Amino acid sequence: GSEAASEQGQEEEVEDRLKEHMDNLLDKSAKARQAALQSLRLALSSKTLSEFLLERRLTLTDCLEKCLKKGKGEEQALAGTVLTLLCLQMGSGPEGEEVFRSLKPLLVSVLTDSTASPSARQSCATALGMCCYIAAADLE
Repeated sequence: GSEAASEQGQEEEVEDRLKEHMDNLLDKSAKARQAALQSLRLALSSKTLSEFLLERRLTLTDCLEKCLKKGKGEEQALAGTVLTLLCLQMGSGPEGEEVFRSLKPLLVSVLTDSTASPSARQSCATALGMCCYIAAADLE
């Protein structure tokens, strides 16, 4: 019993930290947004969080969209990486497809923007390829 309660407490603590990182994606400071993106990247690459993300995918997608649109260089690159991990977590179902479909135009925009940093363009190209492979229903 106490082991399950301890595990439940750890799960809630992880979710609270993730919520905090998601809130920080809307911070005015680029440094705070980048730190939040790095923390999310670490969390999404080390643990399966499908259920938590399922409930918050629209919020996270909106935050990533803002980071891709308004951010520069490193922030855009991190947002592309987090988006790839989000797609991986959502899988090939309708939720993953929805995330991909909503951000695909923005990924293409950053990828084709010659003024964007090479790391941002590379990250968006990877996100586009991976998300397309995982979540695109339309084979074209």
